[in-house]
Amino acid sequence: MSLRRPSGPATPRRPGSARPAVGRPARRLRTLFVAALTGAVLVGAATPAVAAPPPPPNPTDGQIGAAQSEQDAAAAEVGRIAGLVAAAESELERVGVQAEAAGTAYLAAQEALQLAQERAAQTAAELEAAAAAVAAAEARIATFSHDSYMNGSSLSTTAALLDSQGPGELIQRAAILDYVADNQIDVLGALEVAKVAQANADSSARAARDEMAAAEDAADAAKQQADAQLAAQQGAYEQVAAQKEAYDAQLQAAQIHLLELQGARNAYDQWVAQRAAEEAAARAAAEKAARDAAAAAARNNVGSGGSSSGGGGGGGGGGGGGGGYVQPAYGRVSSCFGARWGVTHYGVDIAAPIGTPIYAATSGVVKRAGAATGFGLAVYILGDDGAVTVYGHVNQYFVSVGERVSAGEQIAEVGNRGQSTGPHLHFEVHTGGQLYSNQVNPVPWLNNRGVFLGGCGG
Repeated sequence: MSLRRPSGPATPRRPGSARPAVGRPARRLRTLFVAALTGAVLVGAATPAVAAPPPPPNPTDGQIGAAQSEQDAAAAEVGRIAGLVAAAESELERVGVQAEAAGTAYLAAQEALQLAQERAAQTAAELEAAAAAVAAAEARIATFSHDSYMNGSSLSTTAALLDSQGPGELIQRAAILDYVADNQIDVLGALEVAKVAQANADSSARAARDEMAAAEDAADAAKQQADAQLAAQQGAYEQVAAQKEAYDAQLQAAQIHLLELQGARNAYDQWVAQRAAEEAAARAAAEKAARDAAAAAARNNVGSGGSSSGGGGGGGGGGGGGGGYVQPAYGRVSSCFGARWGVTHYGVDIAAPIGTPIYAATSGVVKRAGAATGFGLAVYILGDDGAVTVYGHVNQYFVSVGERVSAGEQIAEVGNRGQSTGPHLHFEVHTGGQLYSNQVNPVPWLNNRGVFLGGCGG
């Protein structure tokens, strides 16, 4: 998100100015300061001394070692818990298969029980029909025997028929007598045997049904036990998975802390090296200026006998080879422009702690500032030279679209937003005023303008 840069008291807006001058004194001071540092390397004449910025924080070896140990311990714990997660996943799969098998067995037992119940119902119906047939036969024989007894034991077949009370009874008695005479068997005994056999079949069907019911109960108990084991194992897996997630967070925090310390150390080393280079350049410039002045004085003494010319000799400092270009951030160059992992990395990465200042590499107008795909947050500046400079993964930015900025003015701070593996500035250069195309390697582009990053050929 866009925030206001640290600033001093507000100053009145001058006629024709682009925007209110809030924060301008502090920003001008930063601009002049960066220009002075650049001039110490590039300018061929000595310039008045400017107060040096405070050095960046320099973590001790003990702090970095402790952070490394913390990261190693977290990584070891993540590895251990990852093993537990793998074992829990394997056990969860095993129990799941068992629970599925138990469920299938339970369904089979239910189906067998249903068939047994249907068979028992069928045999019970058949038994009931057989019993009804026996009862009907008994009733008919009993009626015939009673009539025979009441009419006397010597009643012949003819008498039995003649003694009938009507045609219906005559037909019934004749059928009974004919059946008994033709088959010469005990009808009642045969029916009783059939009834007993049917009763035995019914008993067997009921026993099978009871056995299937017991099997269904056992399968149901096994299914419930397997489901309980599956639920317990699921809970155990979720528990170790949650532990792994917590340790992953600890590892990430340790990695970020270590990167911050290493980035701070690298930034400090870079600062020390650049400070030494600037001091050496300043000494060389002063020595050259002294030699040039001595030579000029000698020539004047020889040519004019000591007369001095009133021309201005010390005017042309400040431009150097850079022409108003500065380093966008100070830190360790961690990734170069070019192909990697099958894609093209269109910029150069400068690793530094979160909050490290990011400066406009050249003067120009802000064309975009805010959310950007892949970068999280980014700032795009169209430079006066027609090139677009891009500053990605920033933590927060201090400019808005349409605002004019100067080279060396702080526009944002280093962050770790978007698709980023650690705090750094992703810096790109697009030629021809293109915001999203015409990318070129930023390192030689900066080198040609007198700015050297100290890595990737810079």
